[in-house]
Amino acid sequence: MQPDAAHRRRLTADLVTERGFVRVVELSESFGVTPVTARADLDALERAGAVRRVHGGAVPSGAGAVDPRPEREPSFEEALAASVVPKQLIGERTASLVRSGQSVILDVGTTTLQVARALRARDDLDDVTVFTNGLSIALELEPEIPRFTVVVTGGTLRPRQHSLVHPLAGSVLDEIHVDLAVIGCNGVDPRLGVTNANLPEASVKSLMLARAARAVVVADASKLGEVHLGRIAPVDAFDALVTDAAAPGVLIGELRDAGLDVLVAHAADRP
Repeated sequence: MQPDAAHRRRLTADLVTERGFVRVVELSESFGVTPVTARADLDALERAGAVRRVHGGAVPSGAGAVDPRPEREPSFEEALAASVVPKQLIGERTASLVRSGQSVILDVGTTTLQVARALRARDDLDDVTVFTNGLSIALELEPEIPRFTVVVTGGTLRPRQHSLVHPLAGSVLDEIHVDLAVIGCNGVDPRLGVTNANLPEASVKSLMLARAARAVVVADASKLGEVHLGRIAPVDAFDALVTDAAAPGVLIGELRDAGLDVLVAHAADRP
């Protein structure tokens, strides 16, 4: 029989204290729960002061917030292969927010690529201008020209991510104001905000956020409760989060309490 949540969390806290660092995947396998449940357990323990969350797991509360492992950022292609269906659902739900005649910033990322694909599939859209720092997104939207106008921000190309960052990435962004910005990330936490693993990308994302009348952050359930090095903004700087149905209810509630509207994409909502 699996331990109940309270017992499981006591065991988890003991493991973190004993080992100094415990991974989410280890907890998931040890207790026979999903990674989402394991993350929720760690989040609850952090709120109680028993552990401190770091990328991929937790350390004892007195160990500081430094992740003891060097972080390897997955390539764009590796990330694209993960959580495909949830990202498609998020893409479709986010694309439904766009109207003909609007201007949109579409940030780099595999979830935002799914937003671009969902925009292409909307035959009702016309005269949409898309600004992007993602080469994959620009190429995805190219067949829709002239129905869509596609503007690439410019900047320095990041290998493996196909993204454009500083210097020069802000040259175009400094001159525009758009109706909607769609921002990707690596983590969304009620207290520590929306974060990204890469500092140069986080800087560009913050600038995109500042140049939009409305902004949504897109993140599948695996990113909720995660915290990374580069802070983009507090959660209440965004108008909404679009996530998938695997997002734990406790985190959705905390994000809403922090001032963030949470839109959950369900398969039943597919057009």
